[in-house]
Amino acid sequence: MPQLDVNTWPPQLFWLAVTFLVLYFIISKIVIPRTGGVIEGRKNQIDSDLAAAQRFKADTDKAVAEYEKSLADARSNAHGIAQETRNKLNAEVDKERSTLDGQLAAKIAEAEKAIQATRAKALASVTDLATDIATEIVGKLTGTNVSAADAAKAVAKAQGN
Repeated sequence: MPQLDVNTWPPQLFWLAVTFLVLYFIISKIVIPRTGGVIEGRKNQIDSDLAAAQRFKADTDKAVAEYEKSLADARSNAHGIAQETRNKLNAEVDKERSTLDGQLAAKIAEAEKAIQATRAKALASVTDLATDIATEIVGKLTGTNVSAADAAKAVAKAQGN
């Protein structure tokens, strides 16, 4: 084998050194800068993507905050409208209730007047009826006719008038 022959080592070493230097020059001057440029470009791209993501996150957070604020405002507005409507309806109900209370009070007053009139009429009828009954009872018990005026006086005396 020629590699193990000591006489062929110096040319092999020479070509090893030349090949090593050529490969070292190619790698150090061409391959590594290009690789470094690609790595640097990727790093810059990643940094810009992260910055853009951070901006989008900030924009999203701002939009969410605005949405929540507008939602709170809408709820507050809806609550105000509901309260206003409730107050209007309560006012209408109170007005209607007072109108009905007035109507009922008037009907009650009329009914009380009617009851008083009926009561007075009934009491007058009772007095007349009591007079008639007293006249008949005295006539049947004693066999005499009592005048209506005498019977009315007796009934009035019995009632305490």
